[in-house]
Amino acid sequence: MTFMPLLWIALIGLVVWAVIRLTQSSGRHDAAAPRKTSRETPEEILDRRFASGEIDPDSYAEARKRLAAHRPGSP
Repeated sequence: MTFMPLLWIALIGLVVWAVIRLTQSSGRHDAAAPRKTSRETPEEILDRRFASGEIDPDSYAEARKRLAAHRPGSP
């Protein structure tokens, strides 16, 4: 009899925790990692790396030239 209120408090707390956890994880998943339907091209990867500061402008320009030279249909 004395444990019945504690059981109800624990049960209600568990339900509230589960609802909060499920709503936060689904919202975070959609906002944090939008899904792409296609793969990134080498140029898009290069652009992203340059934009994030992983590579310097000289390396970016050189890599762009190399990618353009190895594209199908290029002389």
